[in-house]
Amino acid sequence: MQIDTTFNVFTDAKGGDPDRTSPTLRKYHKMLWSKPLPNGKLFELTDKKKGEYLYHNSDLGEYFLGSDAITHSYRNHRFKKWLTGQIQDDVNELFDAGSTIGAYTLFPNNKVDGKHTINQARGVNSFIDDRFDLTLECIRLYYLGQQSPLYDTFLRYKNFFDLFASFPGYINFFLLNDIVDEGGNIKFYLPFDNFKTKPTFNEVNDYLTYKNGIMYFIRLRNKRIESYARKRMPE
Repeated sequence: MQIDTTFNVFTDAKGGDPDRTSPTLRKYHKMLWSKPLPNGKLFELTDKKKGEYLYHNSDLGEYFLGSDAITHSYRNHRFKKWLTGQIQDDVNELFDAGSTIGAYTLFPNNKVDGKHTINQARGVNSFIDDRFDLTLECIRLYYLGQQSPLYDTFLRYKNFFDLFASFPGYINFFLLNDIVDEGGNIKFYLPFDNFKTKPTFNEVNDYLTYKNGIMYFIRLRNKRIESYARKRMPE
């Protein structure tokens, strides 16, 4: 079975959050990320464990994983209505593009010590504001042993990040190559100041720049996913 990178995961989510209720998105995650890790061991995912989205248990450890949207239009963010209301067509275009498999990944979804999961922390931390380019910079810094707004959160899931051995290993595993440059640095959607200030949109052009960067990334990642799927999962 091939991956349809044009499939809108909202169409079979039954009105719910596709991260939880789209069977196609869940199936695509299982197909794509059940594969060898950088150390050569197979990271096989199952959707048969009751109450869990995707699950792995082996000598590698036990992992509870959930889907997470990594691109956001902010269409439903109340505090950004002053902006998104001015450019609804652009916002809707980004929302639709962000409804394909290229705009999703997996993170551990089990709470540790009752604290935020990675998905939750990305959303509530005002220095991240659910932006994946900023999240990925935090992951890059984590592998370097350097602080970031999400460092403590990632440390709770050290066993997950250890699976990939390094930042390049993480990038290659999840087919995120198109959001980093040849030096392994993040291609930020908007100018970045090393987390000195909170990310924001000051005007419409900021959002349009952000939108164009995400749309470009989604297109390239969907192509990368298609290529990977053809090689690994031929008809």
